[in-house]
Amino acid sequence: MPNAYMGKVLWADLTTGKIWAEDIPEQTYREFLCGYGLGAKIVYDRQPPKVDALGPDAILGFTTGLLTGTGAPFTGRYMVVGKSPLTGTWGDANSGGHFSPMLKRTGYDAVFVKGKSEKPVVLVIREDKAELVDASFVWGKDCVETEDLIREKLGDKKYQIACIGPAGEKLSLISGVITDKGRAAGRSGLGAVMGSKKLKAIAALGDKKTEIADPDTFSRLRKSYLEKFKRKPPFKDKTSVDNINFMGKMVRSFFPFLFATPPATYKELITRYGTAGMTAYSAECGDSPVKNWGGSGYHDFPIDSKSSRISDANVVKYQEKRYFCAFCPLGCGGIVKVKQGEYAVEEGHKPEYETLGAFGTMCLNDDIESIIAANDICNRAGLDTISAGATIAFAIECYENGIITDRDTDGLKLTWGNADAIVKMTKKIAARSGFGDVLADGVKRAAERIGKGSEKFAVHAGGQELPMHDPRFDPTFGTAYEVEPTPGRHTISSDTYVMLMELHRKFKHIKPFKQVSLKSSKYNYSRVGEHQTVNSTFVQVANGAGACLFGLLVGEYPLFEWINAATGWKLDTQAFLTIGERILTLRHCFNVREGIKPVDTQIRNRAGGYPPLKKGPLADVTLDLDTMASRYYQKLGWNYQTGIPDKQRLQSLGLTNVVKDLYRD
Repeated sequence: MPNAYMGKVLWADLTTGKIWAEDIPEQTYREFLCGYGLGAKIVYDRQPPKVDALGPDAILGFTTGLLTGTGAPFTGRYMVVGKSPLTGTWGDANSGGHFSPMLKRTGYDAVFVKGKSEKPVVLVIREDKAELVDASFVWGKDCVETEDLIREKLGDKKYQIACIGPAGEKLSLISGVITDKGRAAGRSGLGAVMGSKKLKAIAALGDKKTEIADPDTFSRLRKSYLEKFKRKPPFKDKTSVDNINFMGKMVRSFFPFLFATPPATYKELITRYGTAGMTAYSAECGDSPVKNWGGSGYHDFPIDSKSSRISDANVVKYQEKRYFCAFCPLGCGGIVKVKQGEYAVEEGHKPEYETLGAFGTMCLNDDIESIIAANDICNRAGLDTISAGATIAFAIECYENGIITDRDTDGLKLTWGNADAIVKMTKKIAARSGFGDVLADGVKRAAERIGKGSEKFAVHAGGQELPMHDPRFDPTFGTAYEVEPTPGRHTISSDTYVMLMELHRKFKHIKPFKQVSLKSSKYNYSRVGEHQTVNSTFVQVANGAGACLFGLLVGEYPLFEWINAATGWKLDTQAFLTIGERILTLRHCFNVREGIKPVDTQIRNRAGGYPPLKKGPLADVTLDLDTMASRYYQKLGWNYQTGIPDKQRLQSLGLTNVVKDLYRD
């Protein structure tokens, strides 16, 4: 058996009902790893260009990580891959939970489906045996019910399930895939692709082990890493987290300096609160978008009276127990309960920072129980909370400006901070009922349907709603939103990540961030090309390995060493960067082949300071996004007008089939 990877993938043609296994050569793993590297390789090679993302020719993949199943910490992620029906670009969505290691235990590194079933089906995978089972008994059920009913039907509670809810069934372009009753692979609208194929769920059960080439070295690396990870945080890091909201005020104020955040401080914050610990800090300092990207936390959602109510301790007080994804020593998640009242939730997942921002700061909603309820609605329906909250914020601004009225909104008064209306509209989006049907495909299409100048309130990149990190605060997020093959992606590269990952320790040509620097240094774009391309290619490797972003952010993570020990390879740092560039470039070339140009994913809207804010810590900031993006493209050898990579660069990466596609003349 191959080391670290299983060496084969499973295919299912939902039109014919045929299911088969395919062996994958070792060279493919060496060049693309697993995760969305393997996904990009197979989808690019097998899917014709410009197919309908919701049509039978579209391929949808579920991929595990190269290190998943090895026992390496933070390696329980899986990725859903395919063409995004939301943006028309390459689409992928990344999530944790326990589905990925179980899928790998069935003996497959990935599952790919194509075609369309006439009736709803569940793809059931047991070691070396797979079948399509009628899913009419769960069609129309929410994701929580679906998991329970499928396990009951199959007679084993150990099955791990990835499924869609009613939003995916109704082809909402902001729907995703849910595991563990609340862990979401939310972005890119890939839940709608599952729905179009009538694939309700994949259920996996197996006990095959993942072999490791050098178990002694691997075990030594793991032991050393966990010993360092479990050390108590220094006093200064605990103190910083104790005073996190005050720190937000300091960063927001006219204090002219920035202080670098050590990974140990970030780890302490996430350990205590999960990502919910960041909301008030981020709203105050300018990291969180406020009032549909048109406001300032300091003025419109102040920390003492508003944002602190949906942050840190005020979120965790609803937590019944912590939640850990597979192979995770951190446990940033939580299971929450709202015991009574109109927003009662019996058992749900703790809202993440992105959800708190989307339904909170973006909508000026400081009612934490309503956000827990909205999060639960989205998890059960299979909706991306970023897109759902952002779309409601867009609708609120349209309502406040008289573009839509009570007659359009089914009588709901969509005013800023109206928690009741926000929750009710979330339900409508999930069900595609009434005005929810107008909003169920995101802000770009909603603006097209509403018209009347509403497009100026629709903030997106190529059709995908932006995450809750304002590029005017960290400009390199703006670059990522534009240049990532999945537009609007916040989990790949930024100065924030370069700092927290301490990439200067891995790559000697990366200069470390100064402990103290002027705020104005953020808008010096000289390092964008070098820093951001290295950051991006590094994270491609992490995603190919199935590693969680938080593992990379909370302390030095021996990613390359673990891969070499698990596989028996002896790759150096440059070889891994080349793998990362190859994965990134292939994902990008998928877009080029689809006819997507750089201009199609630009964010020349509020998020880039077009027009600039008039008040708050980000007042008068307009980003030079062309300079940043063009430097990134130049560093990778991509043409900034056409997107087409340099022919020799493609050849050096071994992407000869891409050369044939893009250089036909």
